[in-house]
Amino acid sequence: MRYLEPNNNKMSNQKNKHNYLFYGTKTSASEVANFLEHALVTNERAEALGRRKTPVCIWGKHGIGKTQLVEALAESKNFKFSYIAPAQFEEMGDLVGMPRINAEGRTIFSEPDWVPKEEGPGILLIDDVNRADDRILRGIMQLLQNFELISWKLPKGWQIVLTANPDGGDYSVTPMDDAMLTRMMHITMEFDVKEWARWAELNGIDQRGINFVLTYPEMVTGERTTPRTLVQFFEAIAGIKELDKELGLVQMLADSCLDSNTVASFMSFINNNLSKLITPEEIINSKNFKTNVLDQLQSIVTKGTLRVDILATLCTRLVNYLTVNNIKPNKDQLNNIKEFIKIEFIPNDIRLSMAQDLVSSSNQALKTIMGDPQIGKLLLQKM
Repeated sequence: MRYLEPNNNKMSNQKNKHNYLFYGTKTSASEVANFLEHALVTNERAEALGRRKTPVCIWGKHGIGKTQLVEALAESKNFKFSYIAPAQFEEMGDLVGMPRINAEGRTIFSEPDWVPKEEGPGILLIDDVNRADDRILRGIMQLLQNFELISWKLPKGWQIVLTANPDGGDYSVTPMDDAMLTRMMHITMEFDVKEWARWAELNGIDQRGINFVLTYPEMVTGERTTPRTLVQFFEAIAGIKELDKELGLVQMLADSCLDSNTVASFMSFINNNLSKLITPEEIINSKNFKTNVLDQLQSIVTKGTLRVDILATLCTRLVNYLTVNNIKPNKDQLNNIKEFIKIEFIPNDIRLSMAQDLVSSSNQALKTIMGDPQIGKLLLQKM
């Protein structure tokens, strides 16, 4: 679905002021997960054949969910999981272990506590790898090459995944040379508002927050305002039933997490009553669609310039609500969904995208929507 282009030139300049350097294809979280899962299977096959495994490095700005993606994938595949943040290592012993004398009188290194002891399958996540200093990076390079360090090695079935912030710009990172970069496969994760909204719906994020991000996706600057800080803020306001009656508290909570441009936009979002947008539940359960949905929506989006951004937000929210929660609509609910799709002032590209998303979902109950002759005719007439 399309969204209105941001009008804030200052914001646009702010987002482009850094010459960030990434590696690998820039893509969404779901595609990163697909890439990583494929790489893990490939490495399993390589290990079975006695060949070398290749670590994967996921690049991306802070706060977009790289670490959580790896953790979720490990959990979904029932992999063991171990985590280190080498930026916290103060000496080489934190990485390679401490020396000791064995029974034969030889000096060996006892592995650190974070080293897995059991066989995999498992993932060792080296988080924010390029925030470590140069000494630690050089030690990690050997680990990437041989899956071992001095006197210890990773057990069978373990794989290495790394995350990294981009080189350049304002990140305090240690550049990795080509010798280290070529020991890994690389991919870059970018924020995708539609995927984030699906995740937020699935995880019960405050619906007012979801509406805000879908309406103003340009606010996710990757600086103080990131998906992570937005979720922190939305969790902080979840217990406030009427935001417009607690504006002072809401602003203080917003200031604690977000940059000033985002705070100003969210306060405007409240003052314009956009935080009180009709919900997907209200749309499908309405007993009088014209009065409770159509007239209310028309009064909000057709004042002056058509608010395409708000319409796109509501369409995305409705699709996510129906598909993520696998809603099986009854006859009345299905009629309300069809009536919503038929709303005359919804731009046809948004209408078509919404219909396609519903029909392509795994929810069989939603596929009957395209059987409505009026919807089919409306889509064909305005293509």
